Amino acid sequence: MCLGIPGQLVEVYQKDDLPMGKADFGGVVKEVCLAYTPEAQPGQYVLVHVGFAISVIDETEAGEIFSMLAQMESLAESEATEPMNEPPPSSPLPQQSISGPEG
Repeated sequence: MCLGIPGQLVEVYQKDDLPMGKADFGGVVKEVCLAYTPEAQPGQYVLVHVGFAISVIDETEAGEIFSMLAQMESLAESEATEPMNEPPPSSPLPQQSISGPEG
């Protein structure tokens, strides 16, 4: 499984013979490689994984992903504020006998 984050392209250009762009991730602008999505244009959303735009997505899909990420963040924050439960008592491992070669 990989995590792809949607970013909105704000610029498209060539760099070292590769299609590149700058994508806005909620106010943070990062350079992304568009080799897998050379058709992407400024204003469109791309799904980015480790610096590579792996697909062009529409604004609705980007919004759904943003919503899921916000839910994950909210869940993580609520878990972080809950008191820690005591760990379950550890049970001893079953004893295994190791015997040598018989004969």
